[in-house]
Amino acid sequence: MMPMLNVDGVSIYYRVIGEGVPIIFIHPPLITSTIFTYQVAELSKHFKMITFDIRGHGKSHYSNQAVTYPLIADDIHQLLDHLEIKQSYICGYSTGGSVALEFLLRYPQQAFGGMIISGMSEITDWYQKCRIFIGKTLSKPSTLQLLSFAISFGNANKKEVYQQLHNEALKGYSKNIEQYYQYSLDYNCTDQLHKIHHPILLIYGGKDKAFHRYARLLHEKLPRNEFKMLENEKHQIPTKASVELNKVILQFIKNR
Repeated sequence: MMPMLNVDGVSIYYRVIGEGVPIIFIHPPLITSTIFTYQVAELSKHFKMITFDIRGHGKSHYSNQAVTYPLIADDIHQLLDHLEIKQSYICGYSTGGSVALEFLLRYPQQAFGGMIISGMSEITDWYQKCRIFIGKTLSKPSTLQLLSFAISFGNANKKEVYQQLHNEALKGYSKNIEQYYQYSLDYNCTDQLHKIHHPILLIYGGKDKAFHRYARLLHEKLPRNEFKMLENEKHQIPTKASVELNKVILQFIKNR
């Protein structure tokens, strides 16, 4: 039986592997916790790895409540309580990084620190707004398969990974996926970053130039952060630069 957490009538799928310091991972819209396959495989040798599918994504059930960053943060809070974990590192990829920031603002007492992979505190450039708007538009049932193909193919480093990402993405509910994209368009916590006093690891790809403005912003505004630029990488770091990412995460936590 799959491990499921019931939150207000919604069953949320989660997975716990390994022992030691906990790290919980947050995925972006459509793509599920499968995106962290390489982190779970390697870092579970050192830490307690927690992954979950956001409401309406993958193996988690449909949510009548609109999927928003605060709601996802509340679900993480309840999941950590359910697992009797008092504190964890919070790691988010892409828009999942925004959720990680929201969690750190809402539940600072539950976090040792954070890791933001190709993430942002706001989206202000038209290029990224258009990309997210396209994702939202293609989240309709009639075009979800096309969106899943594009996102899964873009994140996959080999055929088997593409198939896993694609299969899990298609299990999601289009309305909840659309809501997650929609919230991403308007979210902005930049003026609250000074309140986050946890140690934060920022990881970006040198070739992900569209996100460098957001990397600089977080580096300037977060009181305690360590910045890592993976020079030869693009946006899709968890899959396409997993070896480097895992080393950086391991070193960051070991140094605390």
